[in-house]
Amino acid sequence: MPGPPGSRAEAQPPPPDEAPGPDTSPIAPGPDTAPTADTAAAADTAPTADTAPALSPAPASDTAPTADTATRNLVAGPDAAGQRLDRYLALALPELSRARIQALIDEGRVQVDGRPARASHRLRGSEAIAVAIPPLRPAAAVAEDLPLDIRFEDADVLVINKPQGMATHPAPGTPGGTLVNALLARTGDLSGVGGELRPGIVHRLDKDTSGLIVVAKHDVAHRDLQAQIQAKTARREYLAIAHGRLRAHEGTIDAAIGRHPRDRVRMAVVPTGRRAITHYRVLEELREVSFVHLVLETGRTHQIRVHLAHLGHPVVGDPVYGTNRPTPLKLPGQLLHAWKLSFAHPRTREPLSFEAEPPPAFLRALEFYRNRTPQRS
Repeated sequence: MPGPPGSRAEAQPPPPDEAPGPDTSPIAPGPDTAPTADTAAAADTAPTADTAPALSPAPASDTAPTADTATRNLVAGPDAAGQRLDRYLALALPELSRARIQALIDEGRVQVDGRPARASHRLRGSEAIAVAIPPLRPAAAVAEDLPLDIRFEDADVLVINKPQGMATHPAPGTPGGTLVNALLARTGDLSGVGGELRPGIVHRLDKDTSGLIVVAKHDVAHRDLQAQIQAKTARREYLAIAHGRLRAHEGTIDAAIGRHPRDRVRMAVVPTGRRAITHYRVLEELREVSFVHLVLETGRTHQIRVHLAHLGHPVVGDPVYGTNRPTPLKLPGQLLHAWKLSFAHPRTREPLSFEAEPPPAFLRALEFYRNRTPQRS
């Protein structure tokens, strides 16, 4: 069976294709990826703050507080002197995202000593700050006629090759142009399990991660596919180009992932996070990078990106976890691709398996790094 697209003859291919089922040949842990004692088992599909539907402020004719508006009153201490207002609020109100705080400031709902203030306002360290927080309501996604690369479709599911740069579903700051918007224009038959913003979405891919994703057309299919992911009988395989040379050519990264303790936009390996497991195998070791095949056992937010960065080998082009590793290439995002997807059909139980070649930017980058690697005699 041929290996992943872009791999050379001397590169060790991924494990042979198997019918969907439990992974009976786990990759042995490498010396730098031993499981931590802090990790704890958790179901892949248990709802978290990362998987809750995005919300938008309830409409209001103005920014005056209503009966439903909650007001948080804060007093900036001496240690806040010199801080920007938005930065201070992000630390003082960790339950609010930075995007939400920015929106509240822009709407004039944040007052410093009784007056609306800008996000860039510098605190002196003795101000009274009032934050009026209106209630949230689910926002509804709208249909948009966008092209889709559909690899499989029947009455129960769709399998789509998502392009890099397309978000999976609407979210604050990304109300349209997503996979969900395109799906709503194509078909009205989508499961409602994911809510109004995520109809049919069984698992997600990051905006700048390309590749295969399965979509459920009804609730029975949705729940069955979620159960397969939770039971680890569905298999999700990725290809990545990572900075540097991994110390072990194959292994398992078993490290819990949760919100970064200081930067809520980022995820991180933290003792209090949810257990996350990624199996990997180096397909090709080049002078500056490694071409890696990865298999998800769990599905945490940014899991592969966080795990590879945790090893000291972030994904090339990653704008969040690889910012301290410059690349000579101009890239549209991280070089991470959901290459292969295998599962049992939710109605017929027929084993299904799909592959998608990485996008041109990925393959060009791989060839670029190959050309910079001296040939072995």
